[in-house]
Amino acid sequence: MSEVMNHWEIASFGLDNLKLANTSRPLPKAGEILVKIEAVSLNYRDTQVVENGMTAALAFPFIPASDMAGTVVAVGEGVTRFSVGERVISTYITNWIDGNPKTWAEMPTQGGPIQGMLAQYVATPAEWCVRAPKNLTAVEASTLPIAALTAWMALIELGHLHAGQTVVVQGTGGVSLFAVQLAAASGAKVIVTSSSDAKIAEAIKLGASHGINRTTTPEWQTAVLELTEGRGADHVLEMAGGDNLGRSLQAVVPGGRVSVIGLLESDELRTPIMPLLGSRASIVAVAVGPRRALEDLVRMIDHHGIKPVIDATYAFAQVPEAFAHLNRGAFGKVVIDFALESK
Repeated sequence: MSEVMNHWEIASFGLDNLKLANTSRPLPKAGEILVKIEAVSLNYRDTQVVENGMTAALAFPFIPASDMAGTVVAVGEGVTRFSVGERVISTYITNWIDGNPKTWAEMPTQGGPIQGMLAQYVATPAEWCVRAPKNLTAVEASTLPIAALTAWMALIELGHLHAGQTVVVQGTGGVSLFAVQLAAASGAKVIVTSSSDAKIAEAIKLGASHGINRTTTPEWQTAVLELTEGRGADHVLEMAGGDNLGRSLQAVVPGGRVSVIGLLESDELRTPIMPLLGSRASIVAVAVGPRRALEDLVRMIDHHGIKPVIDATYAFAQVPEAFAHLNRGAFGKVVIDFALESK
């Protein structure tokens, strides 16, 4: 008879509907591995999925969250990719191994519409996981599948960042801080924009060269031009949306690259056409990446000894509090540590 495990679920949309429930521990089918979850990292997307589905058709009751780290405790028939005892992390976009993606219908995402990771055990296809970095704890490794891989795709995989270039990183959330660390490790000059001088100071400790307070300097693009002696930045990570895109286009070097990642201020992009034509910039949407890129990222993380920035950890019993922290704003990542006792 199957053992009982706990998980978090919603029976309908809304963070207020999160509740702790139990069910039978799953058994791995052919091609699957059973993972004992040790940590789950929360993303802004997870809040949106819980609140409204974020365009995904959810099957209720629904288990939220996409990013996990854990240990393989059983393997299904035919699995050769992993063995019992290996440490793994999840991928976000399933069935995207490498190259150009298939249609999105063929690559459903974890944590919506596919059931998520806020459970003590998850049975998942072995093809949907990669080996965790050797030098990171489970809490640290759980932050990689969306936040770190998005920064990697924007700067390294698609942006071809190299030493001597300049990167503007907007904000100090999970993706932004990974971008600071990856860019600094690649020898680039990093400029961070934030509304907090304290957060700017912390970002400089992580490798940023300069910080711009966008509250005291709302036309932050002029400060970027001053810091680059009028040249502009080679890469700008656009995290806000709305009218901020126009500022990003003014901050980027002619022919440079603006990676659209966030929608923290608006779910639209607005800019007059002339600044776009004048910038000759490439505006590229970045939506995480394939499994092979995550494996490349893991190797770089181990090689450079990069440590993810964890703003706070919460026990498994404190998932609602963790979501509340995420929605207040975090410096880096908010993680559920399954080994923690409730505070």
